Amino acid sequence: MAHFHLAWELGGDAAHAGRLRVIAQALLARGHAVSLSVRDLGPARRLFGDLDVKMLQAPLWLHSTAQHASSLAEIMLASGYREAQTLDALVRGWRSALELLKPDVVVAEFAPTALLAARSMDIPTAAIGAGFTLPPAGQPLPNFRPWEAVDLARLAGAEIHILKVMNTVLVHHGGVPYVQAADALLGRQHFLCAWPETDHYGRPAESQQWFGPAFVSPAGEAPQWPPGHGHKVFVYLRQEHPAHVAVLHALVMEGCRVLCYQPEVAAGAVPPVHATSLAYARGPVDLAGAMAEARICVSQAGEGTVAHSLLGGVPMLLLPTQLERYLLAARLEQSGVAINGGRLPGTVDWRSVVRSLLMDGRTLMAARGMATRYAGFTQAQMAERLAGRLELLAKTA
Repeated sequence: MAHFHLAWELGGDAAHAGRLRVIAQALLARGHAVSLSVRDLGPARRLFGDLDVKMLQAPLWLHSTAQHASSLAEIMLASGYREAQTLDALVRGWRSALELLKPDVVVAEFAPTALLAARSMDIPTAAIGAGFTLPPAGQPLPNFRPWEAVDLARLAGAEIHILKVMNTVLVHHGGVPYVQAADALLGRQHFLCAWPETDHYGRPAESQQWFGPAFVSPAGEAPQWPPGHGHKVFVYLRQEHPAHVAVLHALVMEGCRVLCYQPEVAAGAVPPVHATSLAYARGPVDLAGAMAEARICVSQAGEGTVAHSLLGGVPMLLLPTQLERYLLAARLEQSGVAINGGRLPGTVDWRSVVRSLLMDGRTLMAARGMATRYAGFTQAQMAERLAGRLELLAKTA
């Protein structure tokens, strides 16, 4: 059996670790050995605590200065890729870990330095991700913010710079240089854990193999809806979103029966809105069960909630607070299954937004059409398919 080392280096969202959990479980079930290097040991410990895996702290650049990055190159610049000496120190950390662990394959979830170190050691590599971290192959790295007046020459310069720095380090360690910066994020093979409609870069469906979303959904309680006759609406909003109170008010005023999971309230905080048609869940909710009854779903575009909404044929109001989720919300709006509340300017009439989503039959039909398209999809099916592809890669080691 093979030994797979799974790596998560960049990105603060625990969804990165969640994808690795799905893959690790499938590989372990097939009898393989699995080890991990992770960016954040806290959430990783909670996700992987029941699995037989060795877990290490990933080598990281601790002085990141990224504030308003507009491309993956700018994220990498701020993560230790500005100078060859700095990057070499990180690569040496990864090489030391790989020399100790001796994996047959390195599987990266937004871990370009792990991929670089493995390339320098001629270890087969694979990159997985939801789309955002896996740029289109053979092209310049995309501009994340096409709606802003971004200096494209600056982005091109950043990409040229990181390519030069990476190749300097690779050559120093006897590795084969990259041809393009995108190569550093894609590994020897890459696997898109997405559907075409959820791809951040809008790649044509026929141009890729799509494995579908990989996410961890905690076991939740059965949905307990408020009494009444209005539309059922499931809400998963943290209080960090500035519109969470206004949106809840709008739903109540439109006569909806709202079941809201707000982690802060579940942890003991005072509910922000009180109404007989609004119930707060005491903990995570069974999303499949909630989507089987909900007319719409309101969320911050977290991957698991979005996937359950799509599989349930439920239109969405998305209120992202992160760039990656904003791009996902924009793609889903383009697909006709959601309203991207993040693009709405100034003071928003949320009652009007909610009313339009409830009354627009086209959005409901688009959502049900997507549910039909992906009927039968399961995490187990996706994980088995991906594990099979990783096994083929291990045979080249």
